[in-house]
Amino acid sequence: MKLAAVAAAALLVVGGLTACGKKSTATPKTLTVATSGTLYPTSYHDSKTKKLTGYDIEVVRAVAKDLGMKVKFKEYNVDGQLAAVKSGKADLAVNDFAISPARQKQFLMSTPFKHSFNSIVVRASDDSGIHSWADIKGKKAAGEAGTGYQRLAQQLGAKLVNYDNVSNDVYLKDVKNGKTDLIMNDYYLQKLALKAVPDSGLKILPNMYFTTNLDGAGEGMIINKQDKALQKKINKSLKKLLKDGTIKKIAEKYYGADVTKQPKVHISKHFTISDQYTGRN
Repeated sequence: MKLAAVAAAALLVVGGLTACGKKSTATPKTLTVATSGTLYPTSYHDSKTKKLTGYDIEVVRAVAKDLGMKVKFKEYNVDGQLAAVKSGKADLAVNDFAISPARQKQFLMSTPFKHSFNSIVVRASDDSGIHSWADIKGKKAAGEAGTGYQRLAQQLGAKLVNYDNVSNDVYLKDVKNGKTDLIMNDYYLQKLALKAVPDSGLKILPNMYFTTNLDGAGEGMIINKQDKALQKKINKSLKKLLKDGTIKKIAEKYYGADVTKQPKVHISKHFTISDQYTGRN
């Protein structure tokens, strides 16, 4: 009887320490993270090791290490990532997600750890016939359904060609062979994707960089609306890792630039994407 009482008391003590966030002999909490695994250099599988890596992936690993947590990644398309966070199947999602007003209505967002701007990839031979914003009307825009980029393309009158979580080389090949005409996406992602395929026959339009109302606050992690405690822990860790240069080193490794700071570049146009456009066929 006395031994049982002592054991019960010991369990209460261990439980109390764990609840207070202090170290215990229990296995560290695992952070379950939803991502794509197909977006170079944000979240992708290394061609040699097949290991999941990328800027967002390594930032998450750095944060988890700082918090004394393990990490488990689950791969989905964009809709699947958001659904996983909403349902609790994942604690957070990372995939170059912009901190937008619309997203903040549905989720908590972390402190931004990347700043960028947007660009358009076209065929190098003829610019896919796009020399102004008006020329996008009627052109075939490649992207993933429901993203801000496809919503904007739809708003500008493009014909949508939607893909389901495919790798960059598929997008590039289809623009080159004429199946599609353009890809709207983050400048740094597109620049590195083209660098990885030097004979792609494609280019970034240098005079049509743009921003939208969905991406002005930078990129962050998506967290369940109810998990403010996790948001607080992640933000504290991100601020620490940004300050000590850890994330800057990760950025320079994957982007060849310090994307933790606002870029200085001429922006051709800022768009406000209307809610009536869904980015879906």
